[in-house]
Amino acid sequence: MYVPTMSRKLADLGNQFDTDRVLRSYLKRMCPPEMYAAIKPDLQALGEKTGGELYDLQLQDRPNTPRLVQWDPTGDRIDQIELTDVWQRVLPMVAEHGVISTAYERENGALSRVHQGALAYLLLPASDMMGFLLATTDGSIATLLRSGNEPLIDEVVPHLLSRTPDTFWTSGQWRTEQSGGTDLSKVDTEARYEDGEWRLYGHKWFTSSTAANMAIVLARPESTNDQGRAGLSLFYLPIRDNHDESPADGIRVNRLKESMGAKKLPVSEVTLDGAVAYPVTELQNGTRHLTPMVDRARMWNALIAVSSMRRGLALARDYARKRKAFGTPIIEKPLHYDTLADVQATFEGAFHLTFRFVELIGKEENDALSNEEQHLLRALSPLAKLITGRQAVEVSTEVIEAFGGSGYVEETGIPALLRDAFALPLWEGTTNVMSLIALRTLRRDGRLEAVHNEIKRCADAVDTPALQHAMKQAQDAFKAAVQWLADTLEHRGEKALEAGARRFAYTIAHALEAALLIRHAQWAIQDEGRRPIAVAEYFTAKGINHIARRAHYDGYMLAKDFNRQSLFQSEAPIDTGSQKAAL
Repeated sequence: MYVPTMSRKLADLGNQFDTDRVLRSYLKRMCPPEMYAAIKPDLQALGEKTGGELYDLQLQDRPNTPRLVQWDPTGDRIDQIELTDVWQRVLPMVAEHGVISTAYERENGALSRVHQGALAYLLLPASDMMGFLLATTDGSIATLLRSGNEPLIDEVVPHLLSRTPDTFWTSGQWRTEQSGGTDLSKVDTEARYEDGEWRLYGHKWFTSSTAANMAIVLARPESTNDQGRAGLSLFYLPIRDNHDESPADGIRVNRLKESMGAKKLPVSEVTLDGAVAYPVTELQNGTRHLTPMVDRARMWNALIAVSSMRRGLALARDYARKRKAFGTPIIEKPLHYDTLADVQATFEGAFHLTFRFVELIGKEENDALSNEEQHLLRALSPLAKLITGRQAVEVSTEVIEAFGGSGYVEETGIPALLRDAFALPLWEGTTNVMSLIALRTLRRDGRLEAVHNEIKRCADAVDTPALQHAMKQAQDAFKAAVQWLADTLEHRGEKALEAGARRFAYTIAHALEAALLIRHAQWAIQDEGRRPIAVAEYFTAKGINHIARRAHYDGYMLAKDFNRQSLFQSEAPIDTGSQKAAL
C-alpha cells in the first residue's frame, strides 16, 4: 500500500516575533527601553498568531478565492464580494492590534510609525496580500488629514482609525482606467454636479480594494476646461458601511480579475454610474494632493516585500533543518547554507532600507524632519519601493528552489510566495517607472547630497575594520553612480540618461541598503559577535555597483533586433572614466 512520505505541512514557523533576530535587534536599537518593553508583549502576541493559527488557516484556506455574487435569488443586483476565511479572520485583528491606528495615535511620537511598521511586518505574511488594502487605507487617512477638509475628516477618519472591528473601515484608491499606466492625464471618469450633489460616471478598470468601505477616487469635474492632470480632482466615495454589504447605488462590480498572483485580493473592474461622491479638496490639481497616498503606498509595498522575504526564509530554514539528504539535514550542506546566507543578507539589507523609510515618514508626520531629511525622504520613496519589490521576487525564487520539487507543488502553499511577490514590482509603478522617478527625484537640488550625507553618517559610525571595508564598497558604488550621472548629463544626453536609469537607481538603492545594514551591524556586534560582520560581507559580495558604460543605441539595436549602426554614427561612445565625481 502506498503511504505518502509527507503527511503534514513542510515547515513550521513558531512565534514570528521571538524567532526574528533582525526585527528584535532593530527595535532594541531604535526604541527607548521603556518603549520597547511596552510594545513587546503585543508584538509577541501577534507573532504567535501569525506563526501559528493564522499560518494553519492559510494552508486550510489555500484553494479558496474571493467570490463575486452579482444577483440575489429574486434577481436583484447585489454585487456582494465574499471574502476568504483568512481575510475575514485578519480584518478584525487589524483593528484590534492597531495595525493602522498606531501610527496616528502617536503615543511614541515619531517612533509610532516604527511601532506600526513592526505590527504590519508581522501580520502581512499571514494576511494573504491584504497589505495593498491596508496601504490605501493608511494613504487615505494621510490624504484626508492633509486636505484640511474638517467635515470629511470628522466623518470618516474615526472609522479608519477605529480599534473596534464593528466600526473599523478600510479605504481604497481608485485611479486606474482602461488606458492603465502612470499617465493619469488620461483619466476620463467624470464628476457631474446634479441636483445639489456630485456624482461620478466612468469605468475603473483595476481596483484592488473593491471590498473596502470607501475609496478616494480621481475624477474630472465636468466644469473644467483642463484635460490634463491639473483638471483632475479627488473625491471621497462611500461604498458600504460593512464589508458584507452591497456597494452603494451607482457602483457596479462587473467582475473580479483573474490575476497571476495575489489571488486572495479581490481585484475588480467597477463601473460608476451616478455614484454620489464628495470633493476632498478644490476641484483641480487632484494629483498634487496624492503625495501622502503615494508615499504610504510605496512604504507598505516595501513592508509587504520584506515581510514576505522573512516568511520565505523562515519556512526554508525550518525545512532545511528537517529535510535530510544522504542522511544529513540539508541545512548542514555547505552550498545550501551558503545560498540561504545570500538570501538572508538580501533580506536584511531590504529590511533596514524599508524601516529607514518608515522612520522618516514618522518624523514627517510629527513635524520633526530636518530639511536634509526631507530631501532624503523624497529620495527613499521610489528607491525603497523599486529595490525591495525586485528583491522579493529574487528571494521567493530562491525559497522555492530551497524546497526542491516540493516547492513547486501547490498544496504546500510555497508557489504562492513567488506569484504574490510579482505583484510588488508592478503595483504603484513598475521597476522602470520607479527608476525614472528616482532619477528625476535625485536630479533635484539637495537630494543626492542628502543620500551622500546619509551614507557618510553611517560610515562615521563604523570603527570595526571588516565593516569599514564593507562600507567602502557602498561609498565607492555611490560615487560611481554620481560620476555616471555627471558625465552622462555633460556628454551623452537625455536618451543615455534614461537608458541607464535602472542601473543608476539600483546602485544608489543598494549602496543605501549596505550602508544602513553596516551601521546597524556595528551596533549589533556587542550582542551578536561575528554574525553582523558576516551579513555585511555577504551583502556587499553580491555586488552593489551596477553602473555600466553602455551606448544607449546599442540597447536600441538589440531590443529591436536589427543592425543599422549607421543610424547612430553621430553618437560615438566616449571615455568618461577620467571625469571627477560630483560628490
